Amino acid sequence: MREIYRISVAGKFQRDYGLRDQICRAAASSMSNIAEGFARRTSRDFAHFLDVARGSAVEVQSLLYVAFDVGYISTDQFKGLNAMADEVVALVGGFTGYLRGAQK
Repeated sequence: MREIYRISVAGKFQRDYGLRDQICRAAASSMSNIAEGFARRTSRDFAHFLDVARGSAVEVQSLLYVAFDVGYISTDQFKGLNAMADEVVALVGGFTGYLRGAQK
């Protein structure tokens, strides 16, 4: 999340209030949903919040494409941030699968 906030306050990106707000909200939402799910009492509830967190991480990836397409971020920035988001998506997805397997 820190890196998303860092890139969104530089150059032309900082003046695109809508995109900047949306990508920062999506990054924060992913973290917040993991935390909220952790506080739930059942694995089923936790898995649901992890699904939402994963969706927010994918939203970050989509918005990174927009930022890249309009020239707000470089190819290297895009590749690095997209790879980080891919890792989040994979880890959250794996944990979700584990929790759902534990429910049986």
